[in-house]
Amino acid sequence: MPKTLVEHVRERHGDALAELFEALAGAAKRIEARIRTAPLSDALGAFGHTNVQGEQQQKLDVFANDAVIGAVRTLGSVGGVVSEEDDEPVVFLDRPGARFVVITDPLDGSSNLDVDVNVGTIVSVQAIGPGEDARLAALKPGTAQVAALYVNYGPATMLVYTAGRGTHAFTLREGEFLLSGEDLAMPERGPYYSVNEGNAAEFPAAVRTYLEKLRDGSLLGTKYGSRYVGSFIADFHRTLLKGGVFLYPPTAKTPKGKLRLLYEANPLAMLAEQAGGRATDAGEDGRETRRILEIVPKEPHERTTLVIGSAAEVAAFGDVAAAAVGSVPQEK
Repeated sequence: MPKTLVEHVRERHGDALAELFEALAGAAKRIEARIRTAPLSDALGAFGHTNVQGEQQQKLDVFANDAVIGAVRTLGSVGGVVSEEDDEPVVFLDRPGARFVVITDPLDGSSNLDVDVNVGTIVSVQAIGPGEDARLAALKPGTAQVAALYVNYGPATMLVYTAGRGTHAFTLREGEFLLSGEDLAMPERGPYYSVNEGNAAEFPAAVRTYLEKLRDGSLLGTKYGSRYVGSFIADFHRTLLKGGVFLYPPTAKTPKGKLRLLYEANPLAMLAEQAGGRATDAGEDGRETRRILEIVPKEPHERTTLVIGSAAEVAAFGDVAAAAVGSVPQEK
C-alpha cells in the first residue's frame, strides 16, 4: 500500500505540517467532488460578483474559497488566509501560537470549467514569527515559504507538494491521496513551450526572439512544439513531468503580468526548483530577469510576469533577455 499524503508529510516534516496538509487535502476532496458533478448541480457559471482582481467570480470559485478557509479555520496553527477571492486577508484572531499563514488561489483556471478543462488549487504556506501579524507574514519573498502545493483536477486528481525536501506527487484513490511519484525530477529540457500566442504581437522583442529561436531550433539545438491549455495548473503540470517552459510575459493589457506573485508564481516556483527546474520573471526594458523566489512582495495581490520550467530553457530565456537589455539605450 503506498504511503498516504499525511504519512509522508508527518515522516519528513512533523505533525504540525501534516495536520495542515490533512486539512488542505480535505478541502481538495470537497472541491473535486463538486467539480465532478458540477454540470448536474447548477454549480457552473458566474456567481455575479467581481473579485479584487477585476475578474468575474464563478460559483465554484466561491465554493472552493469557502472550502479552503473552512478547512484551516479550525486549526490553531493557522493565523490567517490570503486568498485570490478576498479583497483583504482573513485573519483568525486570538491565536498567539499560530505558526502558518495559508496563501491560496482556491480554484485556478475556473473560467475553463464550462468546457470541462482541468483546473486546480494552489497553496503557499508561510511561517508566522513570534508576535508577527499574519498579514505581514504573508508579505515575504518566496524563499521563505515553508511549503507549497497544487491540486490538479484532471482525469486523475493529483496533489503535488514540497516542503523543501523534494517535490512529491499523490493521486486521489477511494478518498485518499496516495504516493504516486517521490522526488520528482523535471527533465533538464523538454520538447514544448507553453504561452498564449494570441498575444504575440504585444510581447516584448526579447520574448518574440526567444520563441522564434525555440521554434526553429537555433537556441537549444532542437525544434520545440507548442502546447497551451490556458489553465495554469494543467500547463505547469505537463511542464513539470515532461520538461520545457511556460511563459506569461507582459502585454499591453497586463504590463506587469497577469499571474499573482504570492499564490500562483511563488508556490509553483518552489515546486519547480525543488524538482530541478527554475523560475524567473520576464524582465523589462533596462532590467534583466529576476529569480521569482527572491522578489519581495509589496501587497497581497501583486502581479508578476513568469518564465518557469526546465533549467535549460529558463536559462536560455535569461540569456536572450540580457542581450536585449544590452541593446536598449540607457538614459544618462
